[in-house]
Amino acid sequence: MQKLTERLVSWASLIDDKTIEQARTSATMPFIHPHLALMPDAHLGLGATVGSVIPTLGAIMPAAVGVDIGCGMIAVRTQFHASDLDGRELAELRQQIERAIPLSAGRDNRKIVATAEPRVAELEALAEKAEFDPASYAGHWRQQLGSLGSGNHFIEISLDENDDVWMFLHSGSRGVGNRIAQHHIKVAQRLAKQWWIELPHPDLAYLVEGTPEFTRYIRELRWAQHFALLNREEMMDRVANQLGRFLDAPVEERERINCHHNFTESERHFGKQVWVSRKGAIMADAGRPGLIPGSMGTASYVVEGRGNAMALNSSPHGAGREYSRSAARKTFTHEQLREAMAGIEYRDTDAFIDEIPQAYKPIDRVMADAADLVTVRHTLRQIVNVKGD
Repeated sequence: MQKLTERLVSWASLIDDKTIEQARTSATMPFIHPHLALMPDAHLGLGATVGSVIPTLGAIMPAAVGVDIGCGMIAVRTQFHASDLDGRELAELRQQIERAIPLSAGRDNRKIVATAEPRVAELEALAEKAEFDPASYAGHWRQQLGSLGSGNHFIEISLDENDDVWMFLHSGSRGVGNRIAQHHIKVAQRLAKQWWIELPHPDLAYLVEGTPEFTRYIRELRWAQHFALLNREEMMDRVANQLGRFLDAPVEERERINCHHNFTESERHFGKQVWVSRKGAIMADAGRPGLIPGSMGTASYVVEGRGNAMALNSSPHGAGREYSRSAARKTFTHEQLREAMAGIEYRDTDAFIDEIPQAYKPIDRVMADAADLVTVRHTLRQIVNVKGD
């Protein structure tokens, strides 16, 4: 750990000056308590640094939570072994998964399937309790449940160090969560202008606890976080169904982990009850299971938290970008992507060049930096990768 200022600490050995400066600016906000913590995967973000843990007293900065509210990962260890896949055509499994789950930005389900019905009903009841209508943000939010999205969201079939088969996926609250976030970011910025509040950056606009605007944000934020969790559960059930069909036997779940990495919770740290916004970080209380995926084509990790108090019981959420998407497209080629994905079944398209492993920090370096934050329980290597354009 490195103490960069009195209110900024970092576990990142690979970090650029712009990222540090962005984090320094966020750490100057008067309600930060006791300090902002940068995770090993920290990199420049919109609103706040991706890979940052931001504890705040009596206020929340919606842009610091981010627009993909509740984004995170889910993984399931199955009873299958690598030997069960011998002689099987993995392209067929990939295509089955791609047909079962809508991929890419703007893609939704054509209908609400049987597995999604109780989850939609649960979200309807939760929205009624929170006194808001999600359809005011996205009229088709029900059809979004069970859809992946694009960018770094993925579905993978992986093997661990014992050659046990895992299902692993990464997604969030989709379009409805994005619109909820965008609305409240604008509300915070409008209030700052209304009350002549000078901010270091517009994206650091905040809502004050006890106000109607804060209360509404928390209610809708929590709804979006739960939508994201159920969205992952719904997709995982569909992946399990397709894997079971592919191997002619139903999946037996040996372990299931579902965790957010873009979210806010009320927690107690350093003697105060604070709102902890983790933007690209997971909870890592002592003994808590968690998931840290690498980049496309590299290892992922099933971990257990070590409860590091200075890190506010947190750990990294992935590899962390070293190249922006536009820079990656200018730097790397389709052929380099093919080389990086050798031995992995994936949809071979140049749409994924900006997700090439070389665009990210080396995941082994990130995990080495995180040694005081988590213990590795399983190391996963992907054999099937599914992504949206």
